[in-house]
Amino acid sequence: MGAGGRMTATERVAKEKDDLVGSVARPGPNQIKKSPSEPPPFTLGQIKRAIPPHCFNRSVLRSFSYVVYDLLISSALLYLALNFIPTIPAPFHYAAWPLYWAAQGCVLTGVWVIAHECGHHAFSDYQLLDDIVGLVLHSALLVPYFSWKYSHRRHHSNTGSLERDEVFVPKKKSSLGWYSKYLSNNPVGRLVTLAIQLTLGWPLYLAFNVSGRPYPRFACHYDPNSPIYSDRERVQIFISDVGLVTAVYALYRLAALFGFWWVVRVYGVPLLIVNGFLVLITFLQHTHPALPHYDSSEWDWLRGALATMDRDYGFLNKVFHNITDTHVAHHLFSTMPHYHAMEATKAIKPILGEYYQFDGTPVFKAMFREVKECVYIEQDNGGEGGKTRGVFWYNNKF
Repeated sequence: MGAGGRMTATERVAKEKDDLVGSVARPGPNQIKKSPSEPPPFTLGQIKRAIPPHCFNRSVLRSFSYVVYDLLISSALLYLALNFIPTIPAPFHYAAWPLYWAAQGCVLTGVWVIAHECGHHAFSDYQLLDDIVGLVLHSALLVPYFSWKYSHRRHHSNTGSLERDEVFVPKKKSSLGWYSKYLSNNPVGRLVTLAIQLTLGWPLYLAFNVSGRPYPRFACHYDPNSPIYSDRERVQIFISDVGLVTAVYALYRLAALFGFWWVVRVYGVPLLIVNGFLVLITFLQHTHPALPHYDSSEWDWLRGALATMDRDYGFLNKVFHNITDTHVAHHLFSTMPHYHAMEATKAIKPILGEYYQFDGTPVFKAMFREVKECVYIEQDNGGEGGKTRGVFWYNNKF
C-alpha cells in the first residue's frame, strides 16, 4: 500500500489480475490443485444468463475493423522490412530480420485467429460472409479453411473425450512409444519434443492426423474423402484445396519475380512462427496437470468444455485477440465474438467457481513444465470406495 493505505498503480494492476483469476486456487510450491471433475452444480443456461446479452451480438463493421487493423500493421511491417532493413549497415541488418519475423508472425497469428472466428460463425450474422472471409484469410496462411473448420467443430463438440476429441488426445501409458521416457525424463529430450511439435506439429496434423483421434483408415485434412468428413462436407473440402492451390501459385509467382529466398524471408519464416504459436496456444489450452479427461462412462459436453485452461501471454493477449486468456468462455459459447470474450469471462467466473481454470505461469516456463509433467494419462482411482472412475489425469512417472 502507498501512503495512508492507498494502493499504488502497480498494486491496482495486481489487484485487477487477482480479480480476473478470482476463485482459482493457488496451491503451494510443486503442488497442482486439480479441477473438479464431478458434474457441475450449474447448467449451461445458468452460465449464459450471467453474461450481458450484448456479448452475443456480432457486428460486421467491428469484426472487419480488426481485419483491416491487422492487415495494415502487417503491410507496414512488410514495407519497413523491404525498404529500411536493406539500408541498415552490416552486420546490424542481420539482427533486424529476426525482429521483423517475430513481429510479423505475431500479427499474422492475430489474422489466423480472426479466420478461426469465421469458422465458428462468430465474425458476423451471415454464414456466407464468414466463410468467404475465413477462406481468404486462412488460404493466405496455407490453412485449408473448411477442412479445419469441420474438424475443429468436432473438437469443440467433444472436448475432453478420450474417444472422440480431435486434437491433442492424450495417450495412456501402455500406448506410449519406447522412446517416450527418454524424451520426457531429461531437458534435452523435452527441448527436442517442443522443437518438433512447434515446427512440424501443425503440418503433420493436417497431412497425417498426428496427435489427432484415431480413425479406421488414413485421415488427412486435404483429402475430400477423408474419414474426418461427412458426405455433405466433401465439396467444401475440395474448395479448401482450391484455396490452397491458389495461394501456393501466388507464392510461386512471387518467387519467380523476386526469388525463392525473398519469399522465405518475407513470408515463410513468419508463417513458421504463426504455425508455432497455433500449436503452442492449443497445447497450453488443453494440456495441464489440473485438467481432467474423460472416457465415455463419464464424459459430458459441459464438463469437457470446462476442461480447458486460460493462459496469460502478456501484451500478446491483445495481439492474439484474447484467444489465449478467454478460452474457457470460447469453448462454452464459440459463436461469441472475441471482442466480447473478456467481459463474458469476468461475468461467468462467479458461476464457475473452481471449475474456471486459469494459469498465469509465464508461457516459456509453462510449455516446458507441461511437456515434463503431462506425458500420459492414468485413471482416477479416487472414486467412492476406492473404485476407479472414467476420469483420467496426466502423469509422468515411469
